[in-house]
Amino acid sequence: MPVLYTAHAHATGGRTGHAVSDNGVLDVTLTTPKELGGDGATGTNPEQLFAAGYSACFLGALKFVAGKEKVKIPEDTKIYTDVGIGPREDGTGFEIDVKISAEIPGMDRELAEKLVAAAHIVCPYSHAMRSSVEVPVSVR
Repeated sequence: MPVLYTAHAHATGGRTGHAVSDNGVLDVTLTTPKELGGDGATGTNPEQLFAAGYSACFLGALKFVAGKEKVKIPEDTKIYTDVGIGPREDGTGFEIDVKISAEIPGMDRELAEKLVAAAHIVCPYSHAMRSSVEVPVSVR
C-alpha cells in the first residue's frame, strides 16, 4: 500500500499520563476512568480518542461514498462511536468492543442504510477492525 499520510504521536505515563501529536495540536491529559480503577479525574482516555478518530474517519468515508452517488450529506450529520474495553475471555489481556451508528437528518432511511453500509466498507478504521490488521511492534 502506498502511504499517503502518516500521523505521529507519543504518550507518557500510560492511562494516567499525557499524549501529544508531533505538531502539538493534539495535547491531552490522559486519565483512567473510575470503571477501570481510576480516580475519574478530568482528562481523556485511549477509548475516547479511538472513538473520536473512528467517528471522524467514518464520516469522511460516508461523505466519500455519498459523493460517488451524487448525494449530499447534511452538515449536521453525526457519527456515534461507542468503544468499550474489557478482559479477553482467554484471560491474556484486554479487547475492545466497538459500535457505530449514524444520524443523518432528513435522509430517507433506506438510502442512509445503503450509504452507511458502503462507508463501512470504505472506512480504513472499519477495515482494520474487520481484518485485524497486523501491527508491527518494535523498540526504539
